[in-house]
Amino acid sequence: MSWPIHRFILKVHVGKEYKISFKLPAEYDPKELFRKLPSPIHRQVMDAIYDFRIESDGFYFLDSLVDNDVASIAFRCFVDEALAHCEKLEIIEL
Repeated sequence: MSWPIHRFILKVHVGKEYKISFKLPAEYDPKELFRKLPSPIHRQVMDAIYDFRIESDGFYFLDSLVDNDVASIAFRCFVDEALAHCEKLEIIEL
């Protein structure tokens, strides 16, 4: 007997993780970033395309490998946002 939830749990852990490291301003407000980001949900398969966290030392980004076009647009939004607040950043694949 198989349980569909097991498949979903396995899919959550698949993907590429990145850290966009830079000094996040103390008064950082992500409203403009959120306005620019594409939807993180793929409606046809009802799965997450990407996920992220805003951390004190930059952004964590997870590309779930569901839709490369949308994930690359979102990733670019995070890189552009970081560059708007610093002159230099580091991108690390985790």
